[in-house]
Amino acid sequence: MAKTEKVSETIEFPSFDASKATDQFRAFTEKGVEQSKEAYANLKSGAENAQKALETSFETAKSAGSDLSLKTIAALRANAETDFAHLEALVGISSISELFELQTSYLRKRVELVVNQAKELQSASTKATEEVVKPVKDIFEKSFKELKVA
Repeated sequence: MAKTEKVSETIEFPSFDASKATDQFRAFTEKGVEQSKEAYANLKSGAENAQKALETSFETAKSAGSDLSLKTIAALRANAETDFAHLEALVGISSISELFELQTSYLRKRVELVVNQAKELQSASTKATEEVVKPVKDIFEKSFKELKVA
């Protein structure tokens, strides 16, 4: 038994200090609270930025819609003017050959007009879409960059 007592005398158990544990727990809790506050602030900032981006997009969409409407009205007006001019020219026709010549010229002008109008409307639509989407796209890209950093 002497050997057993000797072994137990050489083994030391660490002592438990409750004040150190309390300090560590307090520090851990304070750090968690601070991180939660930072996360909330980032979330709030991100939500405000997203709201601003959406508001900008809606205003841009309204403006772009008005612009597209005006371009469409202008195209319809140009088509109507071309059609009326053609009808006026048809009234003054004196021969069949003149009718064919006038009709060919009219169809050529109409096709050119429609192609140009389609290009204009496509260009305006593409520009409007890019302008409407840009603020939202920018805010999402910024948010993802911030998430990667964090």
